[in-house]
Amino acid sequence: MSFSMPPVKCKPETPLTTCKKHREYEVADVMLNGLANTQACADVPHPLMLSEQNYSKHRHNLDMTILRNTQGLHAPLRIGMELKAAKKIGHLPFLPSSNLMLNTLKGRDVDIGPEDIFNQPEFNEVMGQPHAMVERSLGLL
Repeated sequence: MSFSMPPVKCKPETPLTTCKKHREYEVADVMLNGLANTQACADVPHPLMLSEQNYSKHRHNLDMTILRNTQGLHAPLRIGMELKAAKKIGHLPFLPSSNLMLNTLKGRDVDIGPEDIFNQPEFNEVMGQPHAMVERSLGLL
């Protein structure tokens, strides 16, 4: 059993692709490398993009390791059980879910992000009929 801390610095999980470019104009040579390699060269993400995508997962793992080292194995198991129970809370299909309990347990209840502003249920373009949506989710329709 290892009580070592995970590294603080995130490492990208997927290696960045390298592109062979034509020496004269710094343009990828499609005839030599093919179209697939040229598209991979054009879609190379910023190095911080991979780090930002995995930030919350990495932060959660670091917090659980610190909690395990300080309080024992029961603390991360209890928090994991509470998170699993919070994810299973369901609503009727036509009612929007705010995921308040899950966001509170993860500490995201005080953060304001784009999903809080642009993902409002009252701005949805399509509103279904409540009875038909419940019957469809129950397999009656």
